[in-house]
Amino acid sequence: MMRKMIPVEESFSEWRKDPEYAKAYDALEDEFTLATAMIEARAHAGLTQEQLAQRMHTTQAVIARLESGRVKPSTRTLERLAAATGMKLRISFEPVVAR
Repeated sequence: MMRKMIPVEESFSEWRKDPEYAKAYDALEDEFTLATAMIEARAHAGLTQEQLAQRMHTTQAVIARLESGRVKPSTRTLERLAAATGMKLRISFEPVVAR
């Protein structure tokens, strides 16, 4: 029996129609944004997770958890990540936009 593959974008579009799903997803926006920024910093530096871990004096598993968004890093951890990737850490406060 052959299974039909459904593109993830199609599934996501359907899920977003559910108000509870959309609310939960939107609540995680900041975590997704932070995880994406950390991954992009590492990629910009041309580093693997293992290489970044060595520069930060930690383990690859810690980097994987940070990039997954499962843990919220401290400011000190973000400073270490920025230094290890040759980046500058910038934190800002922005007005909340009503949706």
